[in-house]
This record gives sequence, structure tokens and C-alpha cells, in this order.
Amino acid sequence: MDPILVGKAVTTPDALPETGGRVHLLPRYGNRHGLVAGATGTGKTVTLMTLAEGFSRIGVPVFLADVKGDVAGLAVAGDGGEKLLQRAAMIGADGYTPEASPVLFWDIYGKSGHPVRTTVSEIGPTLLGRMLELNDTQSGVLDITFKLADDRGLLLLDLADLRALLALVAEERKAISTSYGLVSAPSIGAIQRALLRLEQEGGNQFFGEPALELADLMRTTPDGRGVIGILAADQLVLKPRLYATFLLWLLSELFENLPEVGDLDKPKLVFVFDEAHLLFKDAPPALRQRVEQVVRIIRSKGVGIYFCSQFPDDVPDEILGQLGNRVQHALRAFTPRDQKAVRTAAETFVANSALDVAKVIAQLGTGEALVSTLQGKGAPMPVEQTLIAPPRCRMGAITEAERARVRAASPVGGKYDTTVDRESAFEMLAAKAAATLEAAQAPKARTTTEDDAAGGGFGQSVKDALFGTKRRQGMVETMAKQTARTVGNQIGRQILRGIFGGITGKR
Repeated sequence: MDPILVGKAVTTPDALPETGGRVHLLPRYGNRHGLVAGATGTGKTVTLMTLAEGFSRIGVPVFLADVKGDVAGLAVAGDGGEKLLQRAAMIGADGYTPEASPVLFWDIYGKSGHPVRTTVSEIGPTLLGRMLELNDTQSGVLDITFKLADDRGLLLLDLADLRALLALVAEERKAISTSYGLVSAPSIGAIQRALLRLEQEGGNQFFGEPALELADLMRTTPDGRGVIGILAADQLVLKPRLYATFLLWLLSELFENLPEVGDLDKPKLVFVFDEAHLLFKDAPPALRQRVEQVVRIIRSKGVGIYFCSQFPDDVPDEILGQLGNRVQHALRAFTPRDQKAVRTAAETFVANSALDVAKVIAQLGTGEALVSTLQGKGAPMPVEQTLIAPPRCRMGAITEAERARVRAASPVGGKYDTTVDRESAFEMLAAKAAATLEAAQAPKARTTTEDDAAGGGFGQSVKDALFGTKRRQGMVETMAKQTARTVGNQIGRQILRGIFGGITGKR
């Protein structure tokens, strides 16, 4: 398995004689996660493109967000300019020629790529509560709402389903509070207002069917190259909670559904979190703990996670310690916050006696970085000041015509571009309400039982036993409630929710 060329060491190239001074990322350690950090304009995006190309060339699918619009250049061959060719030759990039990578474009809003959808049930109450910015009490009511849906076998596919179920919770609030826990009218109202805000921000387009299937993120081409999934996020990142929750949901889907595979020759998928600070900003401790648990375990499922952010301390320490492959671009120490970040970055590298890391970080030029990757036996190499290898694709945005050509050749366009609306909670509850209203408005037919009841006697006794009185429950009502409880329990046992509250297993 060919290693992925990251760049060439410029400080102590003699320390890597077996590679001619070149710095590589070994595929068998690609699932040990990584970090790409640095100030704005120092070359982080180009480094991500170089790594994505490298993984794709060895058959590893990649998924990453395009926050600024220039990552889409992976879909188009570069211009092969003289400066790029000279840099590639200086670094020792053998066989460097401009070429495009196999790409699939995705977009929650369905404008710049295939629509990405999931259902309300699959995202679960934990992540949805964070997306809606609910407090603890409101999140508890949302938990009860999801549990009620599970017990009654109601599918929550889109926001209309959730609104219908919240209306049911409000209507049966007293009975639900007795069985599940206190549900207050103000909490229900707060959730409904949060749903309204989410719809106004376009979040309703994220919920529905057909839902995204993980297999379409892990595609390879017939010639064995990994397909790079690019999420158009230039508009999505303006809604930080929606952006972060979407990526966390996708991570949870991978965690819950992929099997354990142990150590492989190369990862099954590389997942890139750009603007990683948005994932952890204002995140409650319980959620951060779950993310840390997922990052720790998911590498055994063949998934490598790479965080990209300005400062290394944007990632919590418990997660930062699990990132084995590090690329640190320049940091400008203008403020006390910046100076602290420089010290943090310097302390997280394996020391190199020929480098004053804290000093060099502030002096790095664009396209240079301090790099440390895992080498033999999984041990990190001493940090090296490195010239980053140029990608073979275009380093910049693409035109709408170029994007349209890529989308037209996509193998999944017919699968996701058309929305499917099947029967779910909204339709079921609406049908039930219509039936109840029709029954209430229908004229009562006079039956033999009623005739007997009018005269009292044996007929009235039978009616009381079957249908009950004001003081006592009848046999029919008792059996109906027992049946409902039994069915609810059976349905509840079949619904399993994972670490982030989403449904695990098959849909």
C-alpha cells in the first residue's frame, strides 16, 4: 500500500533517509485520526485537499465539508502551472500530473448537490434538542415525546410529524405526565417555537425521505479509487448548530451501523470535520463525553476522523490526545489567546532537538507546516518543518457549469433528488382525528341494548358490564387498554436508540 505523501522536511531531511526526506502518512494508521490546524490563509484547505486526494488514490472514500467553496476544486484537474510543477519536483512527488478526483456533491438545501436527508426518528432527541437549543427541561419533554412515538408505533419522518405529535402530547398532557413524567404546556410551546425557527432557517429540508444511506458515502470507482463526498456548507455554516448537529448525526450513524473490523491496511472511510470548534462550542458535558467515546471507539470500525480548525485547543483535550497525525500551519501570536494556542501546539508534538517549535510556528509561510505522523509500531515521528505537497486538482472554486456536469454524471442523482412522502405520524394522527370527529357527528342508532337499557333490567346490566358506568371501567375498555399497552411494549422493545439517541440498526 503506497503511503500518502504529505510533503518534504526542510529542517532535518536527513532524519528520514529511507524516504528521501519526504514525510508520509501511512495508510494503516489513517484510522488513528488527525488534526489540521492553523490561522486563516496559511494553507489548511490545500492540505486537506492533498490528504483527500491521497486517500482517494489508494481506494479510501472521503467525506468533507466545503465551507468556503474552494474544496469543490477536487472535481476538476489543476492547471499544471510551472510553479506547481517545480514545487512537486522539489518535494519529490513522483508522477505528478494534474487530474480530477471522483467526487459526489451533497447539499442539505439541495441546490449545490444531492439533497442530504434523515428522519426525525433517526436523528433522535439528543441531537435534535441541541439543534433546537433547548434547555434541560425542554429536552426532557422532547425525550418523552420520542418515547411516546416509539411506544405507539408512530413514525417521525419530518417536522410535520413532530408537530402533530407535540399537539397530541399537549392534548393528553395530564395522562402522559402520569405515565412518563411531568410535561408542562410552556415547555411544549417552547419546542414548537424552536421548530418554527428551524423551519425558517431551512432546516425542514434536512428531515424527510429518502434518507441518506451510508453505503453512498463509502463508494469506490470501478478502477478502485475512493469517491470524495463534498458537502456544500458555505450557507450551512452560517447556522452553526445545524451544521454541527448534521456532522455529529453522520458520525453517530457510522458509529452505530458499521461493524467492528479491527486494524486494516487502510481505512474504510475518512471523515473530515472542518470548523471543528463549532462542534464543541456550548456543547453540554454529556454530549462532549459521548463524542469523545465515539472518537475513541470508531477507529476499530475502520473510520478515521480528521479535525480542522484554527487552534489546536479548539478540540477538547480528551479528544486531542487521540489524534495521532498532526499538521500544524502557522499561528500568529498577537493576543494572549493566540500565545496560549502556540504553547499548546508546541507541547503536543514529539520534540525535535533541531526545532524550536513555539518559535517556528509563528514564522511558517503559506504552504508550510509542522508535521508529525504515526510511523512504525504506531509511534509518532519527531515533528518536522515541512513543505506541503501540492494537490493535483484545481486549488479554487469551480463554475456552476462544471458542478452541473459532475452532478449529471452522478450515480445517485435519481435516488435522492426526488422527495418521498409516505404515511407517518402526521397522516396517522390526522386520520384518527377525522374518524373521531365523524363518529361524534354521526346520529346515534337506537339498538336493542338501548331499548333494554331504557327499561332497565337484564339488558342494562349487560351494557354496564361490557361498556362500564361513570364509576367503573367496562370489560371492553379494560381489554382495549391492556391490548394497547401490550402492543406499545412490543413496539418499544423493537426500537433501539444509540449513543446519540438515534435509531440503530435497519430502518
